[in-house]
Amino acid sequence: MTSYLEIYTLATGERQVVLETEDHIEAPNFTRDGAALIVNGGGRLYRVTWDAEVPALSPIDTGFATALNNDHGLSPDGRTLAISHKTDGESCIYTLPLEGGTPVRVTEKTPSYWHGWSPDGAQIAYTAKREGSFSIHVSAVDGSGETRLTGEEGHDDGPDYTRDGAWIWFNSDRSGAAQLWRVRPDGTDLQQMTRESSVNWFPHPSPTEDHVLYLAYPEGTTGHPPGKDVALKLLDPESGESRELVRLYGGQGTINVPCWHPDGRRFAFVRYA
Repeated sequence: MTSYLEIYTLATGERQVVLETEDHIEAPNFTRDGAALIVNGGGRLYRVTWDAEVPALSPIDTGFATALNNDHGLSPDGRTLAISHKTDGESCIYTLPLEGGTPVRVTEKTPSYWHGWSPDGAQIAYTAKREGSFSIHVSAVDGSGETRLTGEEGHDDGPDYTRDGAWIWFNSDRSGAAQLWRVRPDGTDLQQMTRESSVNWFPHPSPTEDHVLYLAYPEGTTGHPPGKDVALKLLDPESGESRELVRLYGGQGTINVPCWHPDGRRFAFVRYA
């Protein structure tokens, strides 16, 4: 299988292939200066300078953490990486410097899958299974004060903060097939935001706060599998209207984590062939 790391520009619909590789890579994040992308592959993290003459996968030293899944991302100041590493058979969240180093454990309990960082840098949002089903949790960056925001009504996943910190968006199948939802960071004001025939995952609010990018699977899809004909769609949270941007072969690994460029005018994704 070939992986294609791409950047999509909203204003023009232009797609730029940054990197084509026979390695299986997933889940791109932009660095805060917008100059590079962070991707996962084979349990490791890599940096790709996307405007380099010859972009390539440059390994990031994650110390003992060599069994990473694709749930990773950067702090608001761009200095710290959150990673999700398999510990004793279950995913656990750690942090380390962007340039690499020894990971520091964050979540005491497992499984925990990082997905979002609050704009003030004080909290992280993650998917975790504590009692029954997977639900949305938040804690301080050091793991203290873990709080469960959603109940056991279904499988909740992919939490990501809005730029102003007022909402956490996520996907949930509590109403049937997975759709997009949002909730306040204190767990109040739960709202369903899409009611489509597609099965919707991994909402990512834009830095400009005027739309939300998400992954749409075909009707009837269970979970978030790889190797599917999917679409990337853009939702206007005010009007509730969405539009399709890209159709591709992908799914798991395409946009699992925050993937917007800091300017909010473009985003990164991975497709496969």
